[in-house]
Amino acid sequence: MARPIQPSNLELQALTVLWHEGPSTVASIHGTLPDQKDRAYTTVLSVMQSLERKRLVRRSRVGRAHMYEAAYSQDEIVRRATREYLTNAFGGRLGEAILAILSAGNLTPDEKLTVERELQRHKTMAAKKVAKKAPAKKAAKKAPAKKAPAKKVAKKAPAKKAAKKAPAKKAAVKKVAKKAPAKKAAKKAAKKK
Repeated sequence: MARPIQPSNLELQALTVLWHEGPSTVASIHGTLPDQKDRAYTTVLSVMQSLERKRLVRRSRVGRAHMYEAAYSQDEIVRRATREYLTNAFGGRLGEAILAILSAGNLTPDEKLTVERELQRHKTMAAKKVAKKAPAKKAAKKAPAKKAPAKKVAKKAPAKKAAKKAPAKKAAVKKVAKKAPAKKAAKKAAKKK
């Protein structure tokens, strides 16, 4: 299924009515919009037609009435809207967003329990992630110790070929020998300081 287009604020309110009340007519949506502002019937009709063009609702005819039904679940639409709100209003800082939302109203005792359970679940998940990372670090520390013998073997292999590459090594030794006096002078100057 294609990614849904993000609804406007009024469209989101109309979708909320459909998610909670089920398939509804424009008249019933008009009477139950959450912000309870006084709007014309035609305004709500235009909103529903816009939602239909965006393919966020499906319209069917029942007798003379047109019934509208949400095409996507509340979770799909709200998750995306929440991510955008979190990024745009709080720079992605979830803690600040939660505190702002909690200060906007009061929770019922049931809602408090739900929030506490969700926080506990996140706390448990975070602890599990930390526990999984710790053994991986230990394994990473042990891995270089196993690779050490392989390095020794690699050093021995060029020694066998040294007889073939002797002229090249002599040239390299001569270059190092020329640089050695400069290095010794630098070390002596550093020691005197």
